[in-house]
Amino acid sequence: MSHIETPAKDIVSLPLKGAYGTGTLVLNLLPASVSIFAFFLVTAYGMDPVLAGLLTGLPRIFDAITDPIMGFITDNTKSRWGRRRPYIVIGSILSGVLFALMWQMDPEASQQYNFWYFLLFSLAFTIGNTMFATPFVGLGYEITTDYNERTRLMAIAQFMGQIAWMIVPWFWVLIANPDLFETQAEGVQKMALIVGGICMILGIVPGLFCKGIDSDHIDNTKEISLRTMGTNLVAIVKGIIQTFQNPSFVKLCAATFLIFNGFQLVSSFAYYIIVFHMYNGDYGAAGNWPAWYATASALMTAFFVIPIVSWMANKWGKRMAFIISTSISIVGYGLKWYGFTAGNTWMIFLPIPMFCFGIGGLFTLMLSMTADVCDLDELKNGMPRREGTFAAIYWLMVKIGQAIAMILGGVVLSFVGFDQSLAVQTAETMTKLRIADIVIPASTAALAIWVMWSYDLDEDRARGIQKELIERRGEL
Repeated sequence: MSHIETPAKDIVSLPLKGAYGTGTLVLNLLPASVSIFAFFLVTAYGMDPVLAGLLTGLPRIFDAITDPIMGFITDNTKSRWGRRRPYIVIGSILSGVLFALMWQMDPEASQQYNFWYFLLFSLAFTIGNTMFATPFVGLGYEITTDYNERTRLMAIAQFMGQIAWMIVPWFWVLIANPDLFETQAEGVQKMALIVGGICMILGIVPGLFCKGIDSDHIDNTKEISLRTMGTNLVAIVKGIIQTFQNPSFVKLCAATFLIFNGFQLVSSFAYYIIVFHMYNGDYGAAGNWPAWYATASALMTAFFVIPIVSWMANKWGKRMAFIISTSISIVGYGLKWYGFTAGNTWMIFLPIPMFCFGIGGLFTLMLSMTADVCDLDELKNGMPRREGTFAAIYWLMVKIGQAIAMILGGVVLSFVGFDQSLAVQTAETMTKLRIADIVIPASTAALAIWVMWSYDLDEDRARGIQKELIERRGEL
């Protein structure tokens, strides 16, 4: 158990933790909705699958440019409202509006028209979402300076973020329901308006109520203007290089990439296994079991896994909590072999309480540890503090992992011999797919444990860094 009690000044009240959590809900709801809605580009709008793939992949490349730039801008902003909050408010409004507009395509229009319509609005949405997401994550790193309170803050935030994953799987059911919408295109259009409106309202909340470091206390900031664009681009590149020269942060990024990429790569396999292995390709018989499976995973993560991981981090430290929770997830992946057997569909819920420790522990701990890394960076490189840059690079690793997983997921399906034209897959194909569903995430999780085994930024060292920083520049 941590031997140091959190000072009163560093405690974040439950309402403020909840206010920050609403932003995490938006941070999860928007990309989760995009991944669901993207399916209907082909079925509702008649988009060629290759073009549909481009539409989901090109914005990720654009992210690689916009994220570090936004991180630099928010780190060097000075305003009466702080470095992050103005961008969070404006970015949440832009994200909600542009997300809704992005899906208002005309199913009767030509494929070329809809391709360019979606691509342009998707790139605009990427800018708006980057304007919200990068400063929002950076704000979370600086709301409190206490080692353990950072974990408690991220636990509440991730708890609320799981609400998105409880809701989103049911979009499949709602959009395809003819009793609700005459066509799938109409379902996508109206659901996009609802999701955009919700995200716009909830995304504003942390920008209004959560306070970070006062920008007046941040020294050595760069001027943000057209005149300084050239020198600032050089500074952005230099900042990215410095970020990757931080061994602790590199380990966090590598472990996140491994676990998230492994999890995302097989995330759709459960759907295929339920339908084609347990119900022999009968979609009607499979019914809503895939949606219930996804919702149960989110519920278990929110109400069971995150509280336990937070407790472990406070008792044994963040590194050990990560190793334990990731090890538990490996056991859970193995239990999938017994859970996904024909004849008793309820058994699909057997492995959920254990494998959910992988993702549930990942972001609760990694975001808290990244906040500690930001202190280490200030100690080594001085002002300005660069929470925005670290947020941009960290989430860029997540997005790249997600993009790679989307590509490799199809490769694995092809490798195991899955044939989408067949209503019933061969027993050999489904056996190979079930093995891949277990081995891939278990292997990447094991590699992540190996990466984090030598992580050395523990509580004593983190508090020592805090003490040195306070002696150098006082309280922020």
